[in-house]
Amino acid sequence: MVLNDAHSPRSALITAVFGACPRCGQGKLFSGFLSIAPSCDKCGLDFGFVDSGDGPAVFVTLIAGLAVLGAALWTELRFEPPIWVHLVIFLPLTLVVCLGLLRPLKGWLIAMQYRNKAEEGRLED
Repeated sequence: MVLNDAHSPRSALITAVFGACPRCGQGKLFSGFLSIAPSCDKCGLDFGFVDSGDGPAVFVTLIAGLAVLGAALWTELRFEPPIWVHLVIFLPLTLVVCLGLLRPLKGWLIAMQYRNKAEEGRLED
């Protein structure tokens, strides 16, 4: 369910890539590399509802594992380089891919949480 308010940005993916507020798309979601700001500096949305949990880390692990390990396996089978070549190429590549994906994926999960009004499950009495 997409919110239909006047502040709704164009896309949750766009707001995630730029680290923008999920409501207005203008303010900053992050106060640090992965630290969430207390509220939006443009529209004032309180980010107290935010709980991305381990979701971003799980997605990064799956995506980076497939990409980097797939490339390392292909390189090994195709060229059979010495182990130091793998270390020089694929350790930095792993770091770049993981750090490059973590913030946008966290922003995307938060934007989707906001858009779908996701919250902790409750049992009805």
